Amino acid sequence: MPNPYLTPELFSFLTELKSNNDRDWFNDNKSRYEQVVKEPLLDLIADFSPFLAEISPHFRAIPSGNGGSLFRIYRDVRFSKNKDPYKTHAAIHFRHSLGKDAHAPGYYLHVEPGNVFIGMGIWNPGSDALRQVRLAIDSNPDEWEAILQSPEFSQTYELKGESLKRPPKGFDPEHPCIEDLKRKDFFGLAQLDEEEAYRPDLLPFLSMTWRSGSPFMRFISKALEVSF
Repeated sequence: MPNPYLTPELFSFLTELKSNNDRDWFNDNKSRYEQVVKEPLLDLIADFSPFLAEISPHFRAIPSGNGGSLFRIYRDVRFSKNKDPYKTHAAIHFRHSLGKDAHAPGYYLHVEPGNVFIGMGIWNPGSDALRQVRLAIDSNPDEWEAILQSPEFSQTYELKGESLKRPPKGFDPEHPCIEDLKRKDFFGLAQLDEEEAYRPDLLPFLSMTWRSGSPFMRFISKALEVSF
């Protein structure tokens, strides 16, 4: 029996929204959005809370779409050339308890037709946080490489994000981890097939997948001087 959180109805709604990304259509279908997208994902967040606490007590599962773990469906179009008012994906972010924004270390679930993935780490961090992680890698290259090359991480995750074209200032261009020192994001991504989103053991599966990346998250958290 499929899980009650990520359903074919959820994906159907997002597919239709992509073809009808305007306020009139959304307003006509808002109750459907609430029923098949928002409410099930809020339930997922609430039900995953004990699993998250077992991974780390320092991350929060807040079942709210206003300042909580569920990202809002509404796009911020103020500074974007794309004026579509709605996101065509749904996303959950379990932030660190000390995190004040989406760029703090955290666990991420992205749900989109044709693009479902589990992620963790930091995305587009500020310059201070970015330098802290680079310094940690610079000082502990063997530990960093061991984490990335471990079967638990390497068979599940791939590091994603943008990178500098040249080594960052102050770091040895011949450093054994120079390609990772060039990174502007430290984000592990595990791509899923849409069919995997329907699996009945979704919550234990998410927990197991994120647990396999705990050494990575512990390294990032330590670099940022936050508890894991």
